Amino acid sequence: MIVTIAAAPGRDDAANDSMNSAQANSLPAAGDVLDARRGLAYGALGLPLAFVALPLYVVLPNHYASTFGVPLAALGALLLGARLLDAVLDPWIGRWVDRWFAHSLRRVRVAATLAALLAALGFHALFFPAVTGTANLLAWCGAFLAQTYLAYSVLSVVHQSWGARLGGDAEQRTRIVAWREGLALTGVLIASVLPSVTGLGVTSIVFALALMVGLAGLLAAPRPMPSAGLTEPVRPVSPWANAAFRRLIAVFVVNGIASAVPATLVLFFIRDKLTLGAYEPLFLFSYFAAGALSMPLWVRAVPRVGLARLWLGGMVLAIAAFVWAATLSSGSLIGYLVVCMASGLALGADLALPSAMLAGVIQRAGHSGRSEGAYFGWWNFATKLNLALAAGVALPLLAAFGYAPGARDDAALSALTLAYCLLPCALKLIAAALLWRLWMRSPHAEPLPTS
Repeated sequence: MIVTIAAAPGRDDAANDSMNSAQANSLPAAGDVLDARRGLAYGALGLPLAFVALPLYVVLPNHYASTFGVPLAALGALLLGARLLDAVLDPWIGRWVDRWFAHSLRRVRVAATLAALLAALGFHALFFPAVTGTANLLAWCGAFLAQTYLAYSVLSVVHQSWGARLGGDAEQRTRIVAWREGLALTGVLIASVLPSVTGLGVTSIVFALALMVGLAGLLAAPRPMPSAGLTEPVRPVSPWANAAFRRLIAVFVVNGIASAVPATLVLFFIRDKLTLGAYEPLFLFSYFAAGALSMPLWVRAVPRVGLARLWLGGMVLAIAAFVWAATLSSGSLIGYLVVCMASGLALGADLALPSAMLAGVIQRAGHSGRSEGAYFGWWNFATKLNLALAAGVALPLLAAFGYAPGARDDAALSALTLAYCLLPCALKLIAAALLWRLWMRSPHAEPLPTS
């Protein structure tokens, strides 16, 4: 169905839509592209998409393990396989998205609407399987994970490419990303609280309604300029010919794995190590709220500090937070709240800054308005690879060291602490070193602020 949408464009449809886009929404000066109304309109789709990102990845393994008794090792392998299959398609999705933008914004909206429908149906099916038995549950989960992740990928690349095509300087690009990711964190907050407060049925309904609102918001959002004179988008492998992209994505991958490991294990750590399961909503809310509230701070600091130096500071903050988490014992409510808020601030940097840096890489390579989809396709491939590796490695390793949900013996809790706290710190240190060596000292990097 999606391939059919990507067929050769009709000349009249493309010309009319492109002309209307250029006349109605020619971009104002950088810094004025997004006022609050248009920023909200552009970023609104990020809210429901967040339901398929971290909350689904955190809640789903625990749901299948605790409710249906599916073994952790099998779940880890399934999540790894589903994420890898989805990730392999991302570069090709990026190519399709570039073609849709080259054809017309109408085609982009049709593809996004179909993807939203598939995402809503798949999300509901995941949490309400119509089968029983471990083998059947794993097959059901795998099929609908593939459907939901594929639809999510299409919507994500469309949304990211739309924002990158708006252009602007470093501050403006960060503002665009901050609207998208700030509303995504609002979605994470909602998705983190809804399952425990209202149940998974209400959560799936809210997800579907939010998708409808997000798609409607794009109608009022600033429109990217048409892809003038483009007959064939850059091939999906072309970003790898860009040295700046290779350097940036290397840092992004290592840092992403460091963030994905604790995201996969957080509920186990709260329940079994801290024995504070009743406070899960409070912890998750404080973490994601700190991330969302930190967005304006990161944006304001960009002109004075620079994107790369700010990102490095966020990594250092995350390391400090997880070193502190490793010292906590059962019942450490206030101590873990501090960890949640500090790591939430670092999350804001991870979400707002790297994507803004990538948009700058695309600009400086001369690929603006023609191959954002190709770049973000590979970028999302890396994101999903991070999550797949985190679940596919961390969960089986924990099982091998004797940890299972509900374990209370010292050996099992030590393994959990090592995986949740100290492994991410080691990976963050490696990411920080790579950022300094490959990016901040590289001629490919964006110039640092002079004041």
